[in-house]
Amino acid sequence: MKALCWHGAGDVRVDTVNDPKILNPKDAIIKVTSTAICGSDLHIYDGYIPSMQSGDILGHEFMGEVVEVGSEVKTLKVGDRVVIPFTIACGNCFFCQKDLWSLCDNSNPNAWMIEKMYGHSPSGLFGYSHLFGGYAGGQAEYVRVPFADVGGFKIPDGMSDEQVLFLTDIFPTGYMAAENCNIEPGDTVAVWGCGPVGQFAIRSAFLLGAERVIAIDRIPERLQMAQQGKAEVLNYEEVDAGEALKEMTGGFGPDACIDAVGMEAHGTDAIALYDQIKQAVRLETGRPLALRQAIVACRKGGRVSVPGVYGGFIDKVPMGAVVNKALTLRSGQTHVHRYLRPLLEHIQNGKIDPTFVITHRLKLEDAPKGYDIFKHKKDNCIKVVLNP
Repeated sequence: MKALCWHGAGDVRVDTVNDPKILNPKDAIIKVTSTAICGSDLHIYDGYIPSMQSGDILGHEFMGEVVEVGSEVKTLKVGDRVVIPFTIACGNCFFCQKDLWSLCDNSNPNAWMIEKMYGHSPSGLFGYSHLFGGYAGGQAEYVRVPFADVGGFKIPDGMSDEQVLFLTDIFPTGYMAAENCNIEPGDTVAVWGCGPVGQFAIRSAFLLGAERVIAIDRIPERLQMAQQGKAEVLNYEEVDAGEALKEMTGGFGPDACIDAVGMEAHGTDAIALYDQIKQAVRLETGRPLALRQAIVACRKGGRVSVPGVYGGFIDKVPMGAVVNKALTLRSGQTHVHRYLRPLLEHIQNGKIDPTFVITHRLKLEDAPKGYDIFKHKKDNCIKVVLNP
C-alpha cells in the first residue's frame, strides 16, 4: 500500500509499504477514505518529538471502511464506516472505566520508555512516535486498529466523511479545551492560537455558554476565520495581547484562557528569541510563550486550559502567578471516546458544521506538499484533508 512515512526532520515521503495485518483477535483493518494533517503532526515534521524512526507512518486523524476484523471483534463488521479516535484505549482498565480514555493503561506497549519521562504512561497514539506505542498512523491506504470494538465508532448513514472526520481529534480537542474552562454564562474566554484546534475551541466555548471569545494570532486568514466564528480578534504583531485583554475586560482579565498553541509558539519579543535558541540546542523541549501569556492575562480565580502539545520541559513558566492568583490549570490528551456521541449530535442538529475549517483537499500522494504548505502557512492554508 501507499503511506506517508517520516524519514527525518522536514523529510516525509509517500512510500510503498507492507499492508497491515491482524495481529490480535481484537484488531480490525480499515481502508482509509479520509485523513488529515494535524498541527501536532508538525511537531514530528519539525523533529521535536523523540523516538521517531525512519519509515514510521504518520497520521492520527483518519476514518474509513472496515475491510477485515479479528475473531474477537463483536460490534464491527466488514463494510462499516467508522471514525477512529487518535487515542487508543482498551475500554476495560481503571482509566477507561473512569472515562479518562487518553490515560488507558493497556494500549501503550512501550510504556516503559515514556515512564522515564512522565512517571506514568498515557495511552498509545496512532502515528505519534515509539514513545506512544509505535503504532502505524492513518495517512495511508490501510491501517490496523487495535481494540477495534472500543475505538471504531460507526457513522450514521447519510453523513459525509468531511462532516465527521474531525471527530477523530480536533473537534473533541477544541471542545475539551473549552469544557476544561468550566464556562459559566457571561464568561469571557481568550484563545491563543487560531489554528484548527483553536477554531474549534472558539466555537465550542460559545456552544458551552461563553458570552465573549477573544482570539489571539498573527495570521490574517486565521483571524478572519475566528471572526466568522463570532470571536473578537487580536493580532499580537500589532498590539500587546496582555495589555489589550486588560483593556477589553475593564482591567479584570478573561475568566478563562486557552493555550491552543503548544510547544512551537511564536512571538515578537526577547523571550521568544530566548525560547527559540534554547529549543534549537535542546535545552528546552517547548516554547511556552502562549502559556506564559495566558497565565499572566487570566483573571484572579480563573481557569487556564492547555490543549496545545508539550512534550517535555519548558522554562520560565510564571508559577507564582498560578499560585497567587489561585488559578486552575487543566490539560491532557483528549478523551476522544467521551465526546464522540454528543459532538456527533451537535453536527446532526446543525449546531456546527466542522467542514468550515477545511481549506485544502489533496490526494495522499500529494501529502508532502500538504505538509509544506501547512507548515509554512502558504496559500491561506488552515486545514488539509487527504483522500487516499
